[in-house]
Amino acid sequence: MSMSLKPLGNRVVIEPLEQDEITAGGIVLPETAKEKPQKGVVLSVGPGDRDEDGDRIPLDVKEGDTVLFAKYAGTEIKVDGKKLLILRESDLLAIVINK
Repeated sequence: MSMSLKPLGNRVVIEPLEQDEITAGGIVLPETAKEKPQKGVVLSVGPGDRDEDGDRIPLDVKEGDTVLFAKYAGTEIKVDGKKLLILRESDLLAIVINK
């Protein structure tokens, strides 16, 4: 069964991009030596928080954006065998822009 997630408020669902298993020098890293990923792709965004008048404040990110996020931010979940993160927009550090 496939499940899709629609985050609430100012939250986003991110699929973390895994680190390479082999270093530039050719050393294979075991799972325990890898750092937590800090880069990922936005899969889904919430509608945004509300301002004092009750109007929605849209998020700065959109689906498909590659983002950097705080190392221990968010809540990790597994959906259909994939690790995903649900975190607040304020935990995002930057949008990666490829030139």
